[in-house]
Amino acid sequence: MLRLAKYLRPYALLIVLSLALLFVQANANLALPDYLSKIVNNGIQQSGVENAVPEAIRQSQMDKLIIFMSAEEQALVLEEYVLVEPTSANVDQYLVDYPALADEPIHILKEIDQAKIDLLTPIMARSLVVVSGIEQMIEDPSKVPPFGEGFDFDPSRIPPGMDVFGLLGMMPAEQLSEMSTRINEAFAALGDNMISQMAVSTVKVEYEALGMDTGRLQTDYIVRIGGTMLLVSLLGGAATIAVGFLASRTAAGAARDIRREVFKKVESFSNVEFDQFSTASLITRSTNDVTQIQMVIFMIMRMVLFAPIMGIGGVIRAIDKSANMWWIIALAVIVLLGLILIVFSISLPKFQIMQSLIDRLNLVTRENLSGMMVIRAFNKQEDELKRFDKANWDLTDTSLFVARVMVTMMPVMMLLMNGLSVGIIWVGAHQVAEANIQVGDMMAFLQYAMQIVFAFLMMSMMFIFLPRAAVSGGRIADVLETDTIIKDPEDPKKFSDPFVSKIEFRNVSFRYPGALDDVLHDISFTARPGETTAIIGSTGCGKSTVINLIPRFYDVTEGAIYLDGHDIREVKQSDLRDKIGYVPQKGMLFSGTIESNLLYADENASSETLKESADIAQASEFIFDKPEGFGAEIAQGGVNVSGGQKQRLAIARALVKKPPIYIFDDSFSALDFKTDSALRKELKEKTGDSTVMIVTQRVATVKNADQIIVLDEGRVVGQGAHHDLMDTCETYREIAKSQLSEEELA
Repeated sequence: MLRLAKYLRPYALLIVLSLALLFVQANANLALPDYLSKIVNNGIQQSGVENAVPEAIRQSQMDKLIIFMSAEEQALVLEEYVLVEPTSANVDQYLVDYPALADEPIHILKEIDQAKIDLLTPIMARSLVVVSGIEQMIEDPSKVPPFGEGFDFDPSRIPPGMDVFGLLGMMPAEQLSEMSTRINEAFAALGDNMISQMAVSTVKVEYEALGMDTGRLQTDYIVRIGGTMLLVSLLGGAATIAVGFLASRTAAGAARDIRREVFKKVESFSNVEFDQFSTASLITRSTNDVTQIQMVIFMIMRMVLFAPIMGIGGVIRAIDKSANMWWIIALAVIVLLGLILIVFSISLPKFQIMQSLIDRLNLVTRENLSGMMVIRAFNKQEDELKRFDKANWDLTDTSLFVARVMVTMMPVMMLLMNGLSVGIIWVGAHQVAEANIQVGDMMAFLQYAMQIVFAFLMMSMMFIFLPRAAVSGGRIADVLETDTIIKDPEDPKKFSDPFVSKIEFRNVSFRYPGALDDVLHDISFTARPGETTAIIGSTGCGKSTVINLIPRFYDVTEGAIYLDGHDIREVKQSDLRDKIGYVPQKGMLFSGTIESNLLYADENASSETLKESADIAQASEFIFDKPEGFGAEIAQGGVNVSGGQKQRLAIARALVKKPPIYIFDDSFSALDFKTDSALRKELKEKTGDSTVMIVTQRVATVKNADQIIVLDEGRVVGQGAHHDLMDTCETYREIAKSQLSEEELA
């Protein structure tokens, strides 16, 4: 995979943008449980009261609170409140919200930030709880104050009509300080959380005393937080859609670029490189393997980058909600990682096998489709079906094994998640009972735990898909990083103008890569313009190998081939092949029409050129027998025309190019003798000053050639005209006598 990372560089901006959107999406998802916690805790349980710092409080009540504050705390609290009198100039703007202002002064909280609220909360909460406890004791002396039994204050001893809090305010500072110390010690055991929760109910009572609509306060709070949740959800949804779009665009674009580069690379391969990779394997690498890479790029951008943000953010927020329950998540994550490790260790070897099995299936399928006529001719349908079934079942069994391993993850994951939920509810219920957390916090912790588990689940899915993609990436990189043996020179030479199409072999020897022995030995001859040079010999003697050296399908091992006075290795391959009209042994036609196949040689060729080339190739008769003429359809590989027609169309295509050099590699083998003779006669007349090279096993085809090269076991054993070779070359004479009668040879 890393070997293909460079193909993501053009999409760096999209990746960075998607990463930013992933942060937005993750934070939106992580914020929702917190908002839910606020709705449950503040909106439902606390009736919309957010904290123990009231937004307004009567002066009489404030006077009671500051009794239990130190001088520094009193100054801190009173600094953040504004006293509004019933006679104040701006009283009207407050009366609507606080009707009690008409009868007595109230303290109204200034606009302060959350840091100040957090600072004031424990001070106000403690005083509110103390005052509330004393008021409850006044109403019912049997009640024990919430700050413990050590508070030796008996309201029944207060004379009737005397203000209790006024009396407390007149207590000596030492005595009041001692009482505050005992109260603070009791509060320390309760914890700030529980004190704040206890104080909130007192704040609500104070709001009711102020004449505020507490029902509306609760409704407004729930609607406000709910609306915020909706907006956050919409923002997260928009980010999700945007990330999906960017990830799809990046993955599809990278896959397109990789596929193009693979195709471009394969096009530059010589026969040496094609010997390393089978056709079926190259097809699999440029289709199935690239698809695997595309899918993984999408998943990485969509999940792998998202999962750590969710996981880390979820852990931080969950611990913030309840630090006492972190071990539950840790236990679940450890179990999940163990499950991932087991699945990973089982699946990885199988993924490495699957790609080779796909190659094998493609190979068998391709051979069956291309060799269907041979299979039917030998009644081998059943044998081929068994061979296909073997490849098919091997792939199926491996795929099923991996699928079965992977499918076990979901029920195990559901069991783990349900167990995690039960554990959190069980432990959380005890925490709620002990007032360590609130119900909303427990619910938020549960949702964060699910998000954390899902984050690890997403990463686990990637651990399963990445190995297969890594195998595919390696296979693609192997193709892209294959060094082509045949390369253009760094400082190429140019052919002369006018071009001289003389081909000269100088002591050429050739050995196939990896072979121990040469297949061609010290080949030397010259093919001149305006002449036909034929190469003949027994099967396997190296005729086609000689021809393949001219367009540099292979490079010579020793010696050199000269064209127009230049070593062909010193000019660009494109310049070299521009001078050659090549007709291979197997006439290859492309899907399209007859016209499109002929124009393959020269897309600007005129209709007159097409007609003339078809006439020379003896193809006009069957072309114009069709109603469509040049517009007749050609199926893939030319399967809807005969072998002879295919060869003639391939010859016509080379003629359309009008090159200075023609190479016919056993291109007349499917033609009858009459067509062969007529075609060669037309060629002789129309090719003019071109150099013509013909490879064949037919003596009749080369009998009238200007020069005949006779090969035997990779060596030139004869060179000259037909009549000369009949006298001087035993090999040629044997071939000729085996094909023609004495009268035909005369």
